[in-house]
Amino acid sequence: MDFIGARDFILERLRTELDKKLCYHNLSHTLDVHQAVVRLLHLEKLPRITGLLLETAAFYHDSGMLVMYADHENYSISIANEALPMFGYNKEEILQIESLIRVTSLPQKANNPAERIICDADLDSLGREDFFVQSFNLQLEWKNFNISCTSLSEWLLLELRFLEQHTYYTHSAMALRNEQKMQNLKEIKDLINKTQIDN
Repeated sequence: MDFIGARDFILERLRTELDKKLCYHNLSHTLDVHQAVVRLLHLEKLPRITGLLLETAAFYHDSGMLVMYADHENYSISIANEALPMFGYNKEEILQIESLIRVTSLPQKANNPAERIICDADLDSLGREDFFVQSFNLQLEWKNFNISCTSLSEWLLLELRFLEQHTYYTHSAMALRNEQKMQNLKEIKDLINKTQIDN
């Protein structure tokens, strides 16, 4: 398995081929998710081979954005299936990577420790101080792709519902991110109240 080759191949494609209108699902997001995967792998103490498959899945999980915005996870799986055999990944390893990519689609439903890690890594920013930066990047991206042209108050309500329904899977993510996630939730409620008063 040539993990470095597989990584460099997809990162170069993401760097050069992704649509510039992708304000959230861009190269920075992929690198961010990978960093979160590495952090959670260390804390959750999964086996090395599982870690390499998880890291690979992190690099490929949004590569389907190269093809199509909607249903991009299935395109990500297709890209992984096409690319990874060139780098010595066998069928069983690729099947595991497929499963890891698939569970990042919403609503998330993780069934094992590796799936729990990639789900938590993909939504790591919900419990970080840069949550609002990432949130408004996603709102702009939706507008760029004509998915939604919601007002600020409507967007905040969407985010409020999402945060209220979301739960991190791993104990490590809970310990690292839940406190700030609750703070972000409080700030969203404050902003919603403020926009309602202003209107």
